[in-house]
Amino acid sequence: MIKLLLCLIAGLFVGAVLLELRQQHLNLTYQTNELHNRIQACQAQLWNQQLSIAVCTAPNAIAETMKDEDLKLTNPSAALLKRAWIENPDADQ
Repeated sequence: MIKLLLCLIAGLFVGAVLLELRQQHLNLTYQTNELHNRIQACQAQLWNQQLSIAVCTAPNAIAETMKDEDLKLTNPSAALLKRAWIENPDADQ
């Protein structure tokens, strides 16, 4: 009779521990999903910022800005273009 009672108590204890572990697993899964959703929201915000930067710095947008500002730009001289990239630009002076 005592063995049956001990087995019953041990079974109840194991059942309670398993229920607690399942509850902890559910809580951790919920927290993981919340963090994942926050990361996705931040990533979407970052992508929107990158898109707006790309739109503002697109060549046609820069050309429109330059046209509106009427800036006088000069072309680089042919001598500078023929120079090797490893040469010191201050060596000629």
